[in-house]
Amino acid sequence: MKVCSDACLFGAWVAEQLSRTTAKPKTVLDIGTGTGLLALMIAQKTQATIHAVELDENAFLQAVENFKASPWSTRLTAHHADVTGFLPRIAYDIIISNPPFYEQSLRSKDEQKNKAKHSGSLSYEGLAGAVANKLSTTGKFYVLLPYASFNSFTAKAAEHGLFPQELVYVKQTTTHNFFRVMAVFSFDKTSSLREQTITIKSGNNYDPEFVTLLKDYYLYL
Repeated sequence: MKVCSDACLFGAWVAEQLSRTTAKPKTVLDIGTGTGLLALMIAQKTQATIHAVELDENAFLQAVENFKASPWSTRLTAHHADVTGFLPRIAYDIIISNPPFYEQSLRSKDEQKNKAKHSGSLSYEGLAGAVANKLSTTGKFYVLLPYASFNSFTAKAAEHGLFPQELVYVKQTTTHNFFRVMAVFSFDKTSSLREQTITIKSGNNYDPEFVTLLKDYYLYL
């Protein structure tokens, strides 16, 4: 699977938030890590121990290889598992996920792509339940979702006691509509909701805010 700019933006945004927080996270869980992109980005900006769960065997093996080749290998562990059956001995300070997106979209003939892109292998109900069971009472859950189905996930999350604290609406360009939402959830229902917008490209160039977030990860910006 190709690495998408919205996934990179999400990873950089989460890593930046975690690097600036006063309560430094000690444990992070990456649900559906794929080849380990988000976990590796966060490892660069924190000192946390990071567990990454991946259902697809080939992606899991690639994540293992990528983790071993990184300077942060001692803090990165990949698990070949379905997160709904994954039973860690700890509650995580932070959980992150770039879950399967296309609940209603046409499926590909490539079954690996279907697992990666479609929510048949992990429903929003399953994701919300897994997060609620594995997140510490004061922890935060960071997730990247399609704008069109964000409300659907929010409803499922609320059933498990998780509520949005911060939303970042993402546009591909200034002329496009929103297509992604980067969100922070927690068990705190009383906090005021913070909202903002990020655009990936302005004209033919990357937006300055995008550049600021991604400059530590992209070779040419």
